[in-house]
Amino acid sequence: MSRNMKLVKDTDKTQQKKTEITDKQAEEAFRTILSWIGEDPNREGLLETPRRVVKAFKEYFKGYHQDAKTDLSKTFGDVEGYDDMVVEKNITLESHCEHHMAPIIGVAHVAYIPNKKVVGLSKLARTVDIFSKRLQTQERLTMQIAKTLMSSLEAKGVAVTIDAAHQCMTMRGIKKEKATTVTNYFLGSFREDLSFQNRYLRYIAK
Repeated sequence: MSRNMKLVKDTDKTQQKKTEITDKQAEEAFRTILSWIGEDPNREGLLETPRRVVKAFKEYFKGYHQDAKTDLSKTFGDVEGYDDMVVEKNITLESHCEHHMAPIIGVAHVAYIPNKKVVGLSKLARTVDIFSKRLQTQERLTMQIAKTLMSSLEAKGVAVTIDAAHQCMTMRGIKKEKATTVTNYFLGSFREDLSFQNRYLRYIAK
């Protein structure tokens, strides 16, 4: 009997998870927030705000509906044996922290050492974009990008650096306007061989 009850509960959880929130429901939630902060959601300037915010959130968090591994599946083998690192610097990064939903603004630097195949340069930037368009911590974001590139490209090594300002601490809380956070994650040759790691760090410092 208890097992059957557990199965029913598990099924209910699955059904709840699949229940989609409509745009109308999301808009109503934003109207509630407008009232909560002391505004009148029915005044002329705010009538369209909930709809606009829903549209903006779809853009901010579109990464939940994208798969980086699919984008990285198209590779090129005709590179005449190129096996040195590929570095893409200063990739614009815009994300939101999962604790306050405040913007994270900065840049990402990505490098990998090919293993018989390379990927289109735009796909490196797209991988950063896909994971950044979700609620994030910078540490996890750095690791997700690195691990996905490593496994999808079967690379000899991957390095990822993010340098970003968190508006949850520049605009509120401690309010340190000039503070930025730097995170690094190294895999394969970049972790095992300091000469690769040092070259990469010199390149991104230029």
